[in-house]
Amino acid sequence: MAHIDHFGYGPITPTLSYALSVLGSLLGLICALRAREASGTAQRAWWLMLAAWAIGGTAIWSMHFVAMLGFSVTGERIRYDVALTAASAVIAIVMVGVGLLIAGLGRPRLVKVIVGGVVSGLGVAAMHYTGMAAMRVNAEIHYDPVRVGLSIAIAVVAASVALWLAGNVKGTGAVVGSALIMGIAVNGMHFTGMYAMSAEHRDLESQVSGATASSLLVPIILAVILVVIALIYAVLAAPTADDRAGAAYLASRMAARPAETPPAQPDPHGLASRNVPGQTRFPTRR
Repeated sequence: MAHIDHFGYGPITPTLSYALSVLGSLLGLICALRAREASGTAQRAWWLMLAAWAIGGTAIWSMHFVAMLGFSVTGERIRYDVALTAASAVIAIVMVGVGLLIAGLGRPRLVKVIVGGVVSGLGVAAMHYTGMAAMRVNAEIHYDPVRVGLSIAIAVVAASVALWLAGNVKGTGAVVGSALIMGIAVNGMHFTGMYAMSAEHRDLESQVSGATASSLLVPIILAVILVVIALIYAVLAAPTADDRAGAAYLASRMAARPAETPPAQPDPHGLASRNVPGQTRFPTRR
């Protein structure tokens, strides 16, 4: 059996991966809060899709890739299939988005949270193992079915909790605390799935093709930065519920004000003071 190291760079990669998962969860929870405050179904769906980008793309998929930077199989080179790696990102975003739409649209119900959590959790697990299938290494990869099942269960439970938090948390402290908890759950699922894996050296050397982790790192970092900036801009630019309430209050006050009468025009000849009913006077010339 080949030796597997999950922390090739020490605490750097798990720390960065946890920070990414917390950042993505925080932005996702803020977008979910805006979705609850939205007035129409279209606006609510828009904010939920932004939350899916934040949670599925940043908190889950980016965290997975950064954590994989510290992964190594002793004596073997590791490459990645670019198409499968991109597909794993799409799976994470789409499935989390579907779960958020199930739980977030319409009247809030616990059964919708559970169904959405199952869909999102299975999507997260599919993302993880698709990302692992994208790995190219000259070794036979095996998975412990018990640990795989445990990782899937953690993903489903974590996704259900995340959807419940997205539909219920309010206030800065609650959102930040929930993001910290979600970061622990995401990392717990990832490393549980990683410990389900074992590798066995092949007798014959074979050519390993694909992209290196370092060559994928720069475009992934740029994509994460652009997504985070776009999400922050969307959150800051859109009016909050308090902003809309304040604008509505000002509009109601302006509508309730009585119409102002125009100011009296000057009467240089004193006509108003000399006119009496039934008689018209004209100014005399001097």
